[in-house]
Amino acid sequence: MDTELTTEPKKSKKILPRIIISIVVVIGLIFLVKEVWYAIHHEETDNAQVEMRLVPILSRVSGYVDKIYTDDYTSVTKGQLLMVVDSSELVLQLQEMQADYIQSLSDIENAMAALVNAEASLASSKANVEVTRLRVSKTANDLKRDKNLSEGNAITQKQLDESQSSFDISTKQLETGQIDVRVAETRLTVLSSLVKKAQAQAEIKKVRIDQQKLKLTYCRIYAIADGKLGKRNIDEGQFVQAGAPLFTIVNTSSQWVVANFKESQLKNVHVGGIVHLKIDGYPKLVVEGKIISVSDATGAKFSLLPPDNATGNFVKVTQRVPVRIEILDEAKFKDILRAGMSVVVSVPL
Repeated sequence: MDTELTTEPKKSKKILPRIIISIVVVIGLIFLVKEVWYAIHHEETDNAQVEMRLVPILSRVSGYVDKIYTDDYTSVTKGQLLMVVDSSELVLQLQEMQADYIQSLSDIENAMAALVNAEASLASSKANVEVTRLRVSKTANDLKRDKNLSEGNAITQKQLDESQSSFDISTKQLETGQIDVRVAETRLTVLSSLVKKAQAQAEIKKVRIDQQKLKLTYCRIYAIADGKLGKRNIDEGQFVQAGAPLFTIVNTSSQWVVANFKESQLKNVHVGGIVHLKIDGYPKLVVEGKIISVSDATGAKFSLLPPDNATGNFVKVTQRVPVRIEILDEAKFKDILRAGMSVVVSVPL
């Protein structure tokens, strides 16, 4: 009787581990079959991440940072003032340019006054030439008449010589007057050119003033897009060069996923196809996406030194092709997704 009781617990102790092992094996087989079934009916890659537009904020002028109105990782709106660069030197340069421009306006007035005087001088010279031409005509007639009278001995030789001298003098005066007219015309042309030159120089100085005023507006740096700032690279009092990066704005208005599929997987990847997205940061989150476009080049072709088998040293490596995926119901996940988050993308076959 006692022997039967002791053997029953021993048998139960042997059966229990077998039952547990059997359950574990069944669960493992179910899991394995599920994974195999999923792998057969899906193309999957974990080489994917969330992408957003990164908008750089650059300085367009050189100078010392006067004031910063934002901090790391803060939200900003388009048109929000981010920082101010000290503009004292630019203001002084502008004042100097404005004074120089006023002086150039005075130069234009002087040149135009000289031009008016030259025009008056030319008119006077032309008038003198006309008067001299009349005098030449009169002396020529007097000389002709006196020659006729001299042939009849009606006048003396002295009177004839005086008529000849008057004609010669008036002729020379006419030649001199005509030379003066040509000189005045040349001077008028030169002064007219000087007026145009002074006006052009004044226009150049005016444009430079406008450029300087534009530079002054660059001293106030605004956000050019909505989003969140990354880490700022400057502090108050620091000197910044023109073109130096100051901030980077993560534009949260649009989000998408870039998945790098192996070239052997592309036969099952088509534009317009629906995909499943698994975010590493939120493993239980169900996100769906839509394939928007497939790159016409592999990712390696965009590298600094793309591979080339022309050298004969090429080692064949499976290449990956970038695929852009639109996140469906993007607004629902806008507050939790971050640029650079890792994603697992699966494409149902």
